[in-house]
Amino acid sequence: MSDSVDRSTKINLLKEPLVKKLCDVLDKSSSKGWRKLGEIVGNDRRVKVSSDDMEMCSLKVLQLEGSPSRMLLRLMGERGCTMGHLSDYLHTLGNSEALNCLKSSALQIVIQPQSVALISGHNLRLSCHAVGKSPVQYQWFKAKEEISNSFSPDLVISPVHLKDAGFYICRVNCGDTFEFSQWAQVDVLNVNTSSSYGHGFYSLEGRLKVVIQPQPQRLHGGETLQLECGAVGRPIPRYQWHRNGVPILNATKRKLVVRRRCYWFNNSAQNFFFCLIQDFFFFFLFNSTTDKVALLIGNLSYQNHPKLKAPMVDVYDLTNLLRQLNFKVVSLLDLTESEMRNAVDEFLSLLHKGVYGLLYYAGHGYENYGNSFMVPVDAPNPYRSANCLCVQSILKLMQEKETGLNVFLLDMCRKRNIHDDSAPNIILRVTANIVFGYATCQDAEAFELSSSGFTNGVFVKFLKKRLLDDEKITVVLDRVAEDMGQFDATKGKQALEIRSSLSERRALTDPILPGDSADLAQVHSRQWAKAHKLPESMCLDFDCGAQIKLGFAAEFSNVLVIYTRIVKKPEDMSFCQAHDLDVDPKEMNRETPEETGIYLLSSSLPQHCLYTRLSSLQKLREELVFTVCLQGTFIAMDDDPIHWTKSVNIGKPLIARLDLHQAVRRNSCLQTCLMPHSPSVSPCHSPGPEHHQLHLHHQGAVGGSGESCYDNVSHSCYEAQFNSAVGLSSSPGRLSIPIETTDDINELQTVFINSLQLQQQ
Repeated sequence: MSDSVDRSTKINLLKEPLVKKLCDVLDKSSSKGWRKLGEIVGNDRRVKVSSDDMEMCSLKVLQLEGSPSRMLLRLMGERGCTMGHLSDYLHTLGNSEALNCLKSSALQIVIQPQSVALISGHNLRLSCHAVGKSPVQYQWFKAKEEISNSFSPDLVISPVHLKDAGFYICRVNCGDTFEFSQWAQVDVLNVNTSSSYGHGFYSLEGRLKVVIQPQPQRLHGGETLQLECGAVGRPIPRYQWHRNGVPILNATKRKLVVRRRCYWFNNSAQNFFFCLIQDFFFFFLFNSTTDKVALLIGNLSYQNHPKLKAPMVDVYDLTNLLRQLNFKVVSLLDLTESEMRNAVDEFLSLLHKGVYGLLYYAGHGYENYGNSFMVPVDAPNPYRSANCLCVQSILKLMQEKETGLNVFLLDMCRKRNIHDDSAPNIILRVTANIVFGYATCQDAEAFELSSSGFTNGVFVKFLKKRLLDDEKITVVLDRVAEDMGQFDATKGKQALEIRSSLSERRALTDPILPGDSADLAQVHSRQWAKAHKLPESMCLDFDCGAQIKLGFAAEFSNVLVIYTRIVKKPEDMSFCQAHDLDVDPKEMNRETPEETGIYLLSSSLPQHCLYTRLSSLQKLREELVFTVCLQGTFIAMDDDPIHWTKSVNIGKPLIARLDLHQAVRRNSCLQTCLMPHSPSVSPCHSPGPEHHQLHLHHQGAVGGSGESCYDNVSHSCYEAQFNSAVGLSSSPGRLSIPIETTDDINELQTVFINSLQLQQQ
């Protein structure tokens, strides 16, 4: 392929004209088309295509302008297929016409014109640059009309006027070969002093600038209200009008027309708009959400499977980053099956229309028939789907909440579980707001770095560097994938896989704005706050005159840190020490956070205290009561210490208030993931460790166990209840990440091409 595209290029990076040409060839061929190509690919272990995938491709013929070949190429691209792989497959297929599509063109456009909005009277410049094997010639068009004397790579209109607004395209010729650039939209705003924002003269590069603000008006009954806003920038701004914080359907133009009987007046203090029926109109040039909620689960202390280290660090780091983005974060460690299901149930209760929902899971996992399963810490050996949580079933329940964005970050292995032959038939809605970020490719393993201390897994190591970027979430994940690809330790072993149906620029940095469910949002906020309320700091006064202060901190939503220090002691007391009587001092009541397993929060805690770490709070059934013991000796007395005690009741702290230990309740994800096997009839062989350690560094001991210390706490019961999912048999289903995309210029493209064909005839 010396005259072809680079063999290492991923096919999902191919340009649209080449993809369309290739799909047209494969769709129309019966003996050497997409079906035969799928059979060839299915027999190759490098890029696996299943019979379910082929059935999904065949259904595309039922859609208007649907292409089975395009669906097949998309699936191949998601699974790492390169141009070299595709060329080999087409050689085996024997389709020379399809192979010719891969030959590199004698002409290539390297700079595409960009859409822009600018002020009338400014200078317009659109650029299109191409390279070829012979001299390149240019011709610019506005819609389907040639622009006279426009033969250079740069189209300059100076000054630009309102009549120059429209769609532009450039045709590039190189000998007998020609290519068209992408369309560029030009929006020209007529700005005067009274309606401009500032002076109205701005650079077109960088951040957008609002230059036309909606103006207050006074209308008579029955008159039409017309509001206008405008902004300049490159790329061209997009608009969305809102009323009372709620997006107005189809109000995406610069001008808004409202026909209703109402009166408007100007409030001199704020210059806002108010209707007698209490309607506020305003606009946004960015996406927004009604709320942001994230559930982060890290399972590491498995009862019947190899233990992990990285999930604790990964969940902690992502929690802090997501909170900077104003997410309501629930972060949990080491959950059993019933606890995971109830945690998901609580997560779903925080979702409503327009909310951004994010689920991150780190731990053991597997993938069967396109469905991903998260493994609880109490999963038997071996485990099956009945013992695990199906991610796609959670997505189905999230869709029922009409969320604005659904993001799944799965930091787990995706190897097939040979002991589980069930396939849940989960039918998902067609929504353009789903993003999956898999830490590794299909049928591959995810690694954590082996070291003597605590460190991130490979995925989060690179994700945390990009998570705060103000970019579309898929762009962020693309950059993470590129970063991971440059990491020598995992090159060829682990690669990030992204699946998305996102058609809008949705970012984790999008602002939170009130919607039409503001009251419901407040209820959800109170529910979240309930699970994250820390006990108030308190001072304990003892009869001897000493005073002890107790402070509390949350390392995770189910991990509480108690720190104790003596703030006052009698002058005649020579020795004074305090600790929790109900906790083994050898395990807790340590002089440094690290000694008690508090590695991640240690820098945020006050110094010179005794520290105790209580984990697995979700198992707490009653109020947490413990005894604080003070012992001391006085100068005038012998050396035998005197003991004083006080009982402390801090209620149910943090996540304990939600009673996740209970049997699976309400609309759990269990209901959408019915499995045919009970744990009691599971096979007797384990699929083995799925989340392997990658020995990139010296394997050393890890300080601090971080285990639960509840056994000695008084008046509390911590026995967990485990419930397994048992259901009816389901027929195998297809993996279907619904894809919904839009193209505003499809119609214009068709008209333009047809006009060129007529001119040639």
